Amino acid sequence: MASTVLEATRAAHEDLERLERLAVSELQREPANPRDRLFQSHRVRHMLDLVVSTSGKLVEIYEDKDNARKDEINTHLTAPTQSGLFSKYYERLKEIREYHRRNPSARFVSTTDDYEELLKEEPVIEFTGEETFGRYLDLHELYNEFINSKFGTLMEYSAYVGCFSQTDKISHSHKATREYLEHILEYLTSFLYRTEPLQDIDKIFLKLESEFEEQWANEGILGWGNKGTEKESEIDLDYYSTVEELVELGPEKLKQALAARGLKSGGTVQQRADRLFLLKVTPLEQLDRKHFAKVPHTKDGSNTAPNGNAFKEDMKKEIALMEVKMKRLCELLDEAFVRTKENAEKKLTLTYEEMEAEREEEEVQVDTESDDEEQQIYNPLKLPMGWDGKPIPYWLYKLHGLGQEFKCEICGNHSYWGRRAYERHFKEWRHQHGMRCLGIPNTKNFNEITSIEAKALWEKIQARQGVNKWRPDLEEEYEDQEGNIYNKKTYTDLQRQGLI
Repeated sequence: MASTVLEATRAAHEDLERLERLAVSELQREPANPRDRLFQSHRVRHMLDLVVSTSGKLVEIYEDKDNARKDEINTHLTAPTQSGLFSKYYERLKEIREYHRRNPSARFVSTTDDYEELLKEEPVIEFTGEETFGRYLDLHELYNEFINSKFGTLMEYSAYVGCFSQTDKISHSHKATREYLEHILEYLTSFLYRTEPLQDIDKIFLKLESEFEEQWANEGILGWGNKGTEKESEIDLDYYSTVEELVELGPEKLKQALAARGLKSGGTVQQRADRLFLLKVTPLEQLDRKHFAKVPHTKDGSNTAPNGNAFKEDMKKEIALMEVKMKRLCELLDEAFVRTKENAEKKLTLTYEEMEAEREEEEVQVDTESDDEEQQIYNPLKLPMGWDGKPIPYWLYKLHGLGQEFKCEICGNHSYWGRRAYERHFKEWRHQHGMRCLGIPNTKNFNEITSIEAKALWEKIQARQGVNKWRPDLEEEYEDQEGNIYNKKTYTDLQRQGLI
């Protein structure tokens, strides 16, 4: 009951202590599986949010801007007279009855009540089917946005996941749109909050911004230093003797070089090269004014210097900060990126039915993991686990040779333990993906071959097949009326000449 300021203060302090005890007891409990660990983190985060909001209310009470707390304390300190003692008593009793009339569901909470229902509460966390409760990232929308943009290139989804954080390769003019970077930052922030709710993202960004200001002043941000951009747009014309050599630089570099000199940067690649090549024989000051870009006018009528492909300094700084934040989030989610890339490569070798079956199996496995995992199993020899969740017998371990390690270079130096697992891996997705990357068909000819030298063997097989291949023009035989035998090519030539 908080009908008075002092009672509200006491109740708030009691809630803070109770929430602290709940958070400690929750963190002391070892979660049974990854999903339980995620729910535990969200429950603790909810408790911390309640602590922050309750502490904010206490601060407002202690600030006492309306002097309500001060007046109530003075009222209690003033000794009532004999006649006023009962009036205050009945006045207080009236307040208590009025409070319970307005709050009929209010109940007495003892100091030992730990709100166990909060610990049993299952948080509502929204994940897409691709994310599998935070195990993988779902970058398909960003991938479609990338390959359909002007700066994007067509590539496989697995390759995109591998180069996802390499936004420094995008030109400044394309970054000026900001939409792609904003979508990346929004998704990564949301994913980190859903998978690691105890991470203080605001604190991480605050520290990052303070470091960014210092690096920006010293031009230490990769791809954003003024000195670096000047070097990128600088082209020494003394090294080029013809227009064709300039054409080979490409449209973007020619555009940057023209813009840096205040010249028009539009037109085809040939026109840009011709315009830039004029500076080899004519100084910039003597060049015809028709080749210069139009200088925009400000509101006061003054001209602004041509900035070509550059954009405003404040926008430039804001986009660079977004890029730094995005890279920091990628570092925090590095393990998720590795799992996502492996999963994307694995899906390339699976059919739709196999992918659906595997997804259902993962969901069932997460749901059926029991609390038995909390118990530590005595396994000093580190033997593999059997179907019953216990270490297999040592004689079985030796019989199958599970202590023998086999490495496969084609699988990225992945280790396989035991002969059976080694022989079986030649038909699995990891080996198939490695063979596809080398451009080799995964046939029986390449069983037991784990070295990258398999590429040389494939070239040798192709050459041999070319020699032994059936060639009908030379090997197919024809007979004329006189009984002479010719191959197909010779017979056709003689027939065309009318000699047969």
